[in-house]
Order: sequence, then structure tokens, then C-alpha cells
Amino acid sequence: MKILFLLTFLPLLLCAEMVEITSKSFEAKDALRQARFIDDVTVKQGKSWIHGDEVIVYFDDNNETTQYDAIGNTTFEVFNEENHYKGKSQKVTHYPKTSKYLFAGDVVIDDIVNKRHIVGNIVEVSTVKGDAQVKGSDSKPMKFIFDSKNKK
Repeated sequence: MKILFLLTFLPLLLCAEMVEITSKSFEAKDALRQARFIDDVTVKQGKSWIHGDEVIVYFDDNNETTQYDAIGNTTFEVFNEENHYKGKSQKVTHYPKTSKYLFAGDVVIDDIVNKRHIVGNIVEVSTVKGDAQVKGSDSKPMKFIFDSKNKK
């Protein structure tokens, strides 16, 4: 059953590259236009990947992927031509059409290219623009660590 689903459903998950999702179980809710992958879930697209306890994929009326949410002890590694981020959080929301990521809950991200370390409660990253917004909380302010050495 899982193989049949993957053969018929995965072409709908396309954005710019093929998306591969593995999990221990799966549920589809056609009326809600969503697919739910449960237990030890990994989403791969190109070199990028997200791992979580659960992933929910949302579709529009044309069956195109609008977003997916990875929930529960997520880890991730996101690549594009200019960026490379690696980290963990409690939730990752990815909007494939705009290449935006929203990381929430105990976020820790290493910006590998720019050698920066970010800790916060909510971090939003646009991999196309290279923009980021970081928010802490009252009990845990955000932290940004970087090397200030002059490069020659």
C-alpha cells in the first residue's frame, strides 16, 4: 500500500525537485487536502532534508504542495546555491513555493556558510533572499554568535 501511494502521490509533491518522504505510517485526508506521515519521518529534496516525529503536507486546489509541517524534535539541513543551514527545533514549517522556512520552539541553527550560530524561539529564513528574522521569548532571549575576525 505504501509503495502504491508513493507512486501515485509523490508527483504531486513536486516543487523544483523531486521530494521523497519516508515514515512508518501514513494517513491521507482528501477533504482537508492533506497527507500525514507519522513516526520517524524524513523529507528529502535535493541535498536538503527535515526529520521529525510527524510531517503534515498541505495541498491547494490544484494538488500542488503549499506547505509542510514537521513536528516534534525536528532536525534539519537546508541547502541552496548560497546557503547551508543545519539545526534542530520543535517544529519546522516549509513553504516550497517561496523557499521560506519557519523554525519554532527551542531553535538552534548553525549557518555553515557564514559561520554563525543562532538560538531563539522562532526563526524565519528565506533561502532565496538570504533574509532571517529571529525572536526570543521573555524567559529565553535570542542569541546570535559569530566570529568578528577580519577576513583578509
